[in-house]
Amino acid sequence: MKSASVESTHQQPDINTDENNKAINTITKPVVYQVFTRLYGNTNTSNKPWGTIADNGVGKFSDFTDVALQDIKSLGTTHVWYTGIPHHALINDYTAYGISNDDPDVVKGRAGSPYAVKDYYNVNPDLADNPTNRLAEFEALIARTHANGMQVIIDIVPNHVARNYHSISAPKGESDFGANDDKTQVYSRHNNFYYVVGEDFQVPDASKGYQPLGGETHPLKDGQFHESPAKWTGNGSRLAKPDINDWYETVKINYGVKPDGNHDFPALPNVYANKTAAEHLAFWQAQAADDIPDSWRKFEHIAQYWLTKGVDGFRYDMAEMVPVEFWSYLNSHIKHTNPDAFILAEVYNPDLYRNYIHLGKMDYLYDKVDLYDTLKAIMQGKASTATIATEQAKVSDIDQHMLHFLENHDEQRINTADFAGNSRNALPAMVISTTLSRSPTLLYFGQDVGEPGAENAGFGQPTRTSIFDYVGVPAHQRWMNNGKFDGGQSTADEKALRSYYQTLLNLSHTASALSGNYMELDSFQRQKQVVGYDDNVFAFSRFNTDQQLIIVSNFSQSQSKQFTLKLPKTLKQTWHLMGNAKLTDLLKNVQLSQELILNQDSSASVDIKLAPLQSVILEVMNKG
Repeated sequence: MKSASVESTHQQPDINTDENNKAINTITKPVVYQVFTRLYGNTNTSNKPWGTIADNGVGKFSDFTDVALQDIKSLGTTHVWYTGIPHHALINDYTAYGISNDDPDVVKGRAGSPYAVKDYYNVNPDLADNPTNRLAEFEALIARTHANGMQVIIDIVPNHVARNYHSISAPKGESDFGANDDKTQVYSRHNNFYYVVGEDFQVPDASKGYQPLGGETHPLKDGQFHESPAKWTGNGSRLAKPDINDWYETVKINYGVKPDGNHDFPALPNVYANKTAAEHLAFWQAQAADDIPDSWRKFEHIAQYWLTKGVDGFRYDMAEMVPVEFWSYLNSHIKHTNPDAFILAEVYNPDLYRNYIHLGKMDYLYDKVDLYDTLKAIMQGKASTATIATEQAKVSDIDQHMLHFLENHDEQRINTADFAGNSRNALPAMVISTTLSRSPTLLYFGQDVGEPGAENAGFGQPTRTSIFDYVGVPAHQRWMNNGKFDGGQSTADEKALRSYYQTLLNLSHTASALSGNYMELDSFQRQKQVVGYDDNVFAFSRFNTDQQLIIVSNFSQSQSKQFTLKLPKTLKQTWHLMGNAKLTDLLKNVQLSQELILNQDSSASVDIKLAPLQSVILEVMNKG
């Protein structure tokens, strides 16, 4: 099933830097490969709950060899999102390297949450072969990724930092978050944190059956953590003793939003929704220095620091919890330094999408609440495929900004009973997710080989690969095959699945119509009451002046579908169809025996036959 356009994972790496970078800069429909960095190269298969590095192993920067990176690139990848790079709180002793120990009472898991950053000016020491040289090792990985023709994205977590944030690596003149705060005030514009004045922090009461480190003894595990006065917790809790379900391991950053919700910074006029990043930058440069909250400047300095290291873009965690004006400030500064920087934000409130794109100058937002949730419901038999067209119409004006995915580190693995039951049940959804719009596609590592995330790692819950503990990722490890990345230990089903993903995702670059126009064909079939077209089928078209595609998917796990797909006359006219046209299925790279028929009434139609879970991406070989 592999297309001729997909390069073999057995070829020697092609790392012609100039050609690769030129190719990246011309990409209009990116593919983002998200890798949880500490898990990716780990070959240890012990998977002991709450296991240490010695028990369960950990992946390193050095595991991303040229062979590994070319394997990632073979999936059509243009950008690698290395998750868990900034130094976050974790339970391991690095005091020999000048790093303070972290308290298990305010760390989730043993390996720690990547979203409780402890030092923004260095990287996770777990990931380095030599922790003393950890930053240099990451810089070398950035260079290797570039040499292999891909760009680098890392996380910035703007809403909160680790409870024990302390940078030992900040450049001269950069003070720590909170170092200059007036702790006698609940709020002050230039304070980095909010304070529960007069009260000390208290560790939350554990939920039933939970103990830090699974009950293991530890010198710092005593139900205590000194913080006086207490700070507001990352999710906004104002209690000195937050609930165990709060983000108690983090503290909330103050962006000049007063406790009553009023803003203590210059308002960005709505007309800036139509202005460039350069114009946004000029607006902020014109403001009085004292009107810009200190936290804004700190994060702008952090972003610039990583840009100078060669990072090409950022993924922002929980961006909607931070005011949109800050994003205008930060992103306009980033775009001034690197106009091509890739900026992705986690935003779940559709009412905020356009503000964060137009006023906040985000390139891309998660398309979870609309497309992801819809596709998941269809796979689970809870919704009709007709809802796809409805949801896509909601974002038609911003479709190129809505990043599509079926897995990421926060979501359940596809290959679980709680999601799709098995990996192949999601293939129709993956085809639609990849081809529906001009937006980027995100692929989470292990998704392409059907990783089920079934391990009980400790703090993390099965159905999601743990982001809190040291663990192996079995299906990915089989593909990795001890660094050969050739699927030498993979099952036949895993190899077939990966080949399908390779073919599909590479079409993002080779099928130019996927960067062109969209027309849904679903409602037309329902209006015409096409026999055999039902709530398990979805059809749409993608096209530009060079290429016309018809894409049809069957979500049914057990039933084949056969019907005559009808094209609206407007589409026939747009495509300048002059007669019957031959069809090539790009997923199989074969020319079909059936043709697109131009009927006597000037309508057009094509006979479709789909096996259970089959999709077709039909290229119309139009002579008109």
